[in-house]
Amino acid sequence: MIEVLKMRFAPCVLLLSLATLSTTPAVAQDISAGERVWNKCRACHQVGETAKNGVGPTLNGVFGRQAGTAPGYNYSEANKNSGITWDETVFAEYIKDPRGKIPGTKMAFQGLKNEQEIKDLTAFLAQFGADGKKR
Repeated sequence: MIEVLKMRFAPCVLLLSLATLSTTPAVAQDISAGERVWNKCRACHQVGETAKNGVGPTLNGVFGRQAGTAPGYNYSEANKNSGITWDETVFAEYIKDPRGKIPGTKMAFQGLKNEQEIKDLTAFLAQFGADGKKR
C-alpha cells in the first residue's frame, strides 16, 4: 500500500519541486553578469588599476568610501554634503534613482531598475580595491 502511495504522489512532489525552483527569484550575485551591466556605466566611470576620473569618478574601492571623496574628482555640493558612506544597500538605492537619492547630483544616469542587475553590478564593483586591484 505504501509503495502504491509513493508511486501515485511522486509525480506531484516532483512537479511541486520544479514549480518552486522556477518561481524562486535568483538572489546570487554574478560577477560576469555584473561586468555586462558595467557596460552601461563605463561611458562615464572607470575601474581597475589604470582607472582615471572622467565624466564621473573612478569607482575603485567605492564600498566603504564616503560619497564625494574620490581623489581628483570635482563633485557636486549635493554629493559632497550627502553624508553617505557607500555600502551595498545605499548603492542599490542610489543606482535605482541617483537624483532621487541625492537631489542635485551631477549624475545624469536614469538608473537601473532591475534588482538582479543591481546585485550583479555590485558584485562586479566590490571586487576592486581602492588601488584598482581585484581582491
